[in-house]
Amino acid sequence: GLALYGVDPVAYFTEREAKPGLDSYEVTWAGATWRFRNEGNRDAFMQAPDVYEPRFGGYDPIAVSEGLPTGGHPSVWAIHDDRLYVFHSERNRALFLADPQALVSRAEARWPSVRERLVP
Repeated sequence: GLALYGVDPVAYFTEREAKPGLDSYEVTWAGATWRFRNEGNRDAFMQAPDVYEPRFGGYDPIAVSEGLPTGGHPSVWAIHDDRLYVFHSERNRALFLADPQALVSRAEARWPSVRERLVP
């Protein structure tokens, strides 16, 4: 599929916005197609994809912390400790931002079991 609905993951860091990528700057990585706004963003991603890809595979960290594989939406996002997180709802983003360290820790503990339930 198309990662982040075609939003450029690098733009969250460089422009602090969810900006659509272009099909002329696409790469396939980790089983998904990623789009970028320009060659520089594409190259930055390919040099360090683990920096730019959403944490927990783009699943909502609040849901993951509860053991649920609920996809996040690229328009509802936050950067915490230089990592991108996408959320299912504004409510979940607000919950996350209230105590990100605790929620990341809970989500990290549950992520292996959530990931096992995902369809390959």
